[in-house]
Amino acid sequence: MSEKQLTEPAPGNGFQADHATLLMASFARVTGRPLLDGANPRALYHAPFPILSHNTAEDPVLTYGNLAAQQLWEMGWDQLTALPSRLTAEPAERGQRDAMFAEMRAKGFIENYAGIRVSATGKRFEIRNAIIWPLLTEDGTKLGEAATFKDYTFL
Repeated sequence: MSEKQLTEPAPGNGFQADHATLLMASFARVTGRPLLDGANPRALYHAPFPILSHNTAEDPVLTYGNLAAQQLWEMGWDQLTALPSRLTAEPAERGQRDAMFAEMRAKGFIENYAGIRVSATGKRFEIRNAIIWPLLTEDGTKLGEAATFKDYTFL
């Protein structure tokens, strides 16, 4: 994937500043620790590890993917944030992915998830020790779910 294909969100949105702030605040509220030390929206977007989120639709669509996520999934911002999140995994892996989300919803968050994912060009990779958490406003309104991980291996 060329550098040109990795894109920033539409001009003027401050690297999705409101959404990045929600990602960071929700993570801290749920886990008791920061997502990224001293993070601001730009730092989150340029973090050296993938950070993704999806909305609460019946078939959730990705709402955020930092540059590391775009590179791993081999998609630019516009393509990634139009993708139903289930399509980040191959059909055979989606049942296990659904079970992980059910576990996360029951426990509040999980931090030991492992699963197989697939890029836009069909490259398969295993993510390990992923943290999955709900995106919650201060008043507890759920706006989606998010994931981050630092450990992955191409298969």
